[in-house]
Order: sequence, then structure tokens, then C-alpha cells
Amino acid sequence: MAKKDLRINRGIRVKEIRLINEKGEQMGILGIDKALVIAEEAGLDLVEVAPNAKPPVCKLLDYGKYKFDQEKLNKESQKRTKQKKDKEIRMQPRINDHDLQFKAKHIHEFLEKGMKVKVTIRFRGREMAHTDRGKEVLNRILELLENTYVVERPPKMEGRFMSMFLRPKTKKDRS
Repeated sequence: MAKKDLRINRGIRVKEIRLINEKGEQMGILGIDKALVIAEEAGLDLVEVAPNAKPPVCKLLDYGKYKFDQEKLNKESQKRTKQKKDKEIRMQPRINDHDLQFKAKHIHEFLEKGMKVKVTIRFRGREMAHTDRGKEVLNRILELLENTYVVERPPKMEGRFMSMFLRPKTKKDRS
């Protein structure tokens, strides 16, 4: 978004300003009334671009177009920022083979898209006595994925959950 603190036209409350025309050339220090007349004749807005300067710097430009361009630039910069690329797949230690293959397929798809994946086993009730089964399930997942991953953090118990982190292999990992 454009800066919200920019003052335009009659919102500028100083007596003298340094004026810059639409081509970027300085027109000198003028009274605010004369600058507003010049802006109206040119069909543009008078925008205060440097309010802290002595005298404040104002520029002749189409404020609507300026705001649009600023918002467009902001959207472009947001597109370039990296989005969070973590996914979590949850399962239980007593999981059917077909379900396990289904989950492994999803993990494989996420890894192909360049996402990190947290694979979590949730233990309920008496299952806590058999955490070794959870480790077996995680090892079977790794077998099904066939080296398309790097184990970023090996399986680890955290309360009632056992989890591990996988990330896709990079060119550096393959060599």
C-alpha cells in the first residue's frame, strides 16, 4: 500500500515548499498557493514526498496512479517472499498398510513440491506402552519414500507424539 502519511493538495499545511515537477526537475521554492495553482493547471496532484525537509519537498503527480503503482509493487514484493513451506502428516501406530501407503504418497508429493514435512505418530491410552510400534511405522514410511528425502530430525518422542522432520533432497545432497 502507498504511504498513509502522505499529504496531498490542500492537506499540506506549510507556507513554502520545494516543488518538483512531473519530470523530476526542481522548480524551486514556492508558496503553497502558487504550487497548488501550478498543480491544478497541469491536472495533477501536489503530493508532499519529504515532509521533514526544510522546506518540505512536494511533487506534481497523479496521486491515484501513484497509489496504484505503490500497491502493485507491494503485492509483487509479497509474492517474492517465501511462504511457510511446512506440512504435517499425522497417523497412529496401528495404521493399515493401504492407509500408510496413502500417507506416504502425500508425503512424497509434498517433498516434490519442495516442502518440509513433519510426520507425527499420535499415541492414545495404552499405545504409550508400545512406542516401538510408532518407530516401526516411521521406518516403513521412510522405506516407501525410497530416498527422495533427507531426515532433518530423526524420530523423537514429545509427550504423546513421536515425530520426525523430512525435507526434499537438494542437488548438494544427491552428490
